Amino acid sequence: MTAPETAPAVPAPTVAHTVARPVEHTAADFALSEATLQALTDAVPASTRRVYTADMKAFGAWCAAHGRHPLPATAATLAEYVRHLTVTPGRRGTPRSPSTVERAIAAIRTTHELAGHAKPETKAARTILSGYRHRLALAKDPAAQPRKATPAVPDALRAMLATLDRATLAGQRDAVLFLLGYATAARAGELVALDIADVAETAEGLTVTVYRPKIKRFTEVAVPYGKVPATCPVRAVRAYLAGLAAAGRGSGPLFVRIAKGGHIARPLVRGGRPIGDPDGRLTAETVTDVVNGAAMAAGLSGTWTGHSLRRGFATAARRAGAHLERIGRHGGWADNSTALLGYVEDADRWSDNPVTGL
Repeated sequence: MTAPETAPAVPAPTVAHTVARPVEHTAADFALSEATLQALTDAVPASTRRVYTADMKAFGAWCAAHGRHPLPATAATLAEYVRHLTVTPGRRGTPRSPSTVERAIAAIRTTHELAGHAKPETKAARTILSGYRHRLALAKDPAAQPRKATPAVPDALRAMLATLDRATLAGQRDAVLFLLGYATAARAGELVALDIADVAETAEGLTVTVYRPKIKRFTEVAVPYGKVPATCPVRAVRAYLAGLAAAGRGSGPLFVRIAKGGHIARPLVRGGRPIGDPDGRLTAETVTDVVNGAAMAAGLSGTWTGHSLRRGFATAARRAGAHLERIGRHGGWADNSTALLGYVEDADRWSDNPVTGL
């Protein structure tokens, strides 16, 4: 009887077996295809791309005038450009705000990343920016203060709604824009991105599906009936959708351009070519125009933009005693959002003032 055959012995792994051999990279290992570059570009929100494009155009012009390369740029070039921005007035002839300079730095670094270049070092540039911010503050220059949208708290919202002619389709649209923007705490871009299909009426009110680009996910926002019909978002949406249906629009964008005659505007054309959204979807800039126009008509002072609705919600919800977590989840703020904490600070500075009772 013979012994069973055994498998040949395998040598135990040694350092020589486990250490990876050096790899010689070629140019192809560092190259990005056009499709990948486009995918990276598309990942940046459209509104951010617009302002970054303008910032890069200005940077490119400055580099051309000073014999420097904008892409890839060196840390020295970035520092020189930041110094230029801090000593040269902006378009309105006033000093640029530090946030504007900060955005230019972000635009340059993001563009480098999208183009496959190493991002320039910013230590020197940010040191210059820090000194600039300090000088503006000591001089009490208005540019030193961040420009904040005035929050559309309930009293202001009611005043703006009172300026609308809600017997017209345009007035119905603007009422929904105010009430739904406030109730969902939507950013202007998120608000105009809504389609009719994103708003569903239920027994309790509305369920609004909002895509939040900052956190890159959809949120389903519950909007209950309001106690007062004039400020009820559910009733306002119902009336507006009926008006859209009567105008022959039962799908597509929720917020559309309305012509002076009260009908849905035709697609815009320039030089024989269509421009803008072919379905007439409003832009985020239009939201600011509508909010600002109503605030001025109501005689309200302040800085009114599309962000006033979102800020107004956070401020009013906090004053009403809502927990920070519930406010953040409802409005699609990221956990530990510094922006939301800032709004809460504004709301709490009187109700939770540490001086009270001392």
